[in-house]
Amino acid sequence: MDVVAALCEWGRNHSEILWGVSVVSLITFIGTVAAVPLLVARIPDDYFLRSGKGFPRNRPHTPSRLLYFIVKNLAGIVFIIAGFIMLIIPGQGVLTILIGVMLMNFPGKRRIALRIARQPTVLRAVNWMRARSRRPPLVVPQSDDG
Repeated sequence: MDVVAALCEWGRNHSEILWGVSVVSLITFIGTVAAVPLLVARIPDDYFLRSGKGFPRNRPHTPSRLLYFIVKNLAGIVFIIAGFIMLIIPGQGVLTILIGVMLMNFPGKRRIALRIARQPTVLRAVNWMRARSRRPPLVVPQSDDG
C-alpha cells in the first residue's frame, strides 16, 4: 500500500510531467491511427515476394539522399517505440511495429517483417486496411525461401 501512496504523491508533485506524457501519448496514438492505414496501403502487394537483392546500392551519396535515409530510419524508430507502447495502451501495436521495421534499414529486416506479417491476425488486419483503400491483398510467402 505504501507504493500506491508514494506513486499518488509523486503524481501530485509532478503533474506537469504526467500531462506532458499524456499529451504525447495521445498525439502518438492519433498519429499512428491515421498514418498506419495510409502506409499499409502503400506497401506493394508483392513486397515480400521480392528478393531485395536487386536494390541499386551504387547510387551517388548526395546530401538529400542521406537526409532521406536518416529521416526514414528515425521515423521507423518512432513507429517501433510507439508500437511497443501501444502493446500496453490501446492501439494497433503490432501493425505499428511492422511499419517501423519496414521503414528502417538493417540486416535481417525482411526476416523480422515476414515473421510479423505471417501472423494471421496481423495479415488479416493489413489486408482489411488494404481492401478499404481498394488495394489488392498483401501476398506473404509461407516459407523464407519464397
